[in-house]
Order: sequence, then C-alpha cells, then structure tokens
Amino acid sequence: MNFPNTISQFKKTVLLALPGTFLILMLGNCQSKQQDKQLATTVNQPEKAQPAETATGDMKLSKPAPATVVLGRKQIPILCYHQIRNWKPTDSKTSKDYIVQESDFREQMKMLADSGYHTILPDQLYQYLNTGAALPTKPIMLTFDDTNLPQYTLAAPEMKKYGFKGVFFIMTVSLGRPHYMSKAQVKELSDAGHVIGSHTWDHHNFKKYQGQDWVTQIEKPTKTLETITGKSIKYFAYPFGLWNEQGIPELKKRGFIAAFQLSEKRDSIEPLFTIRRLLASGYWSAHTLSNNIKHSF
Repeated sequence: MNFPNTISQFKKTVLLALPGTFLILMLGNCQSKQQDKQLATTVNQPEKAQPAETATGDMKLSKPAPATVVLGRKQIPILCYHQIRNWKPTDSKTSKDYIVQESDFREQMKMLADSGYHTILPDQLYQYLNTGAALPTKPIMLTFDDTNLPQYTLAAPEMKKYGFKGVFFIMTVSLGRPHYMSKAQVKELSDAGHVIGSHTWDHHNFKKYQGQDWVTQIEKPTKTLETITGKSIKYFAYPFGLWNEQGIPELKKRGFIAAFQLSEKRDSIEPLFTIRRLLASGYWSAHTLSNNIKHSF
C-alpha cells in the first residue's frame, strides 16, 4: 500500500517548511519520545527463553519441548469445519452435525471478530506450546478439513472481511473433482497467507495404516501439496480425528512436527501430535459456539 509513504512524504514536506530552530527542537522532542517509547516497550515485555532452533521447512522453529511443558500451556481454542453449505432434505441428522449452513458460518465469523478473537496459524501455536512465545489477545485457530469447495468460495472471503487466516487440511484424491477445490485454488489460499496441511490421500482410517499405506496416504499426498504450494507441509489432521501411538513415529519420519485430532484427550507423551480441536456443529448458533469455545479450552 502507498498510503504510509504518502503520509511520510507529507511530514517531511511540513518539516522542511518550518524555521530552523523550531525544526531542531521538534525533531529532538520526537526522538526523545520515541526513545522513551522503545524503552517502555522493552521494560514491559516479559523475558523469554531463547531455545535452540532448528530449520523446519520455510522458517526456523524451536525444538520440541518436553511433553510436560507442552501440556502445561493453556490450550488455545481451535475450531474444525467440514462442509459449509445449506442443509438438503437428504441430509441425515448425523450429517448435519458436520454441515454448517452459510448464514450460520457468517454469523460465527462476525461473532469471533466482535468478541475480539484474533486468528493464529500453526507455526505460532507450535512456538507458543514449546517456548511460551507470545500470542495475540484472545487467540483462536480456524481449521477446515476435506477440501470442500465452499471453504474456498465462501469461507475464505468471509474470513478476509475480518482479517482472519485459516488452516486448510487437504485430501488430495478429491482435488479438481466437482464440489471440491482445484489445485489452483489450493495454491491461491496458500499464496493469500493461509496454511495448507495434509489430510491423507482418500481419508482412510489412520489407525489401520500399515506397509505401503504410509506412502499412499501420507508421502505422496504431502509431496503433491508441496508441489502445489511451493512450501513444506509440516502439519497433519487425522481423518475422523482418529489416531494411534504407533502411527506418530511414521508422521515424524515424514517431516511432520504436529498433528491435529478432534476432542479426545491429548496424549501424555505426544501432545504435539494430538492437538485438540472443537468440531463446529451445524446445530450451533453463534452464541452456542461462543459458549462451547469458552468451556472446551
């Protein structure tokens, strides 16, 4: 944007027009105030530990902290959305739990903005959980599973109104199919500052993977997403929210540093690979969602 530069140029023009003595006094006063402001900022900021860092993909992230440290941090609200569309007569009662209607989604985003929530992304959450790094006031994470097209056509534009960013966990088998996102749309979301995560090839139960499944469901889809986005894929969401201890080392081998489930209790040994999310039910109003956020984390 050019607006700040214009203001800066305007200030310079005004200052140059001032008499010499007055200009010196003004500049001196401004510098003094700026130094006081910087000092106050430094003094008021809490001291942070400086853990060893390791390169992980596109930026440097801290090494994982002991599980007890991660579990000791206050949990950050994380919402999980699937389909965002109006209900159909053929939708079952169970299906409606995973389908948030369009007007409800809009009201929920407005509620979050009006309530003072600020969205964060996985790298911020990772740093916070491992080092206690500062987060914005009332942090929240918005996640979307399964690659459904309305996540691109409706959810992303609605989030943009409030400056929100989200995490889109992509199931690659559906890319380009009717009612699902295309590769170009996934890249567009990534380029716009959203994070793309892996959600397997075709949504098979993670707890049943063995042998070649790790290549088919994890390695190949992840490489596909890295090719699409031009970025490393570091975060994973379990299909159906189901996970097991045996599979976590397989994720680590393939470069993942954290994984997201749904609402089960976090694992006492691998809390970074069992991060909790709250399913945003299609039956909830914005008010009900607000109450569930407050009581679930």
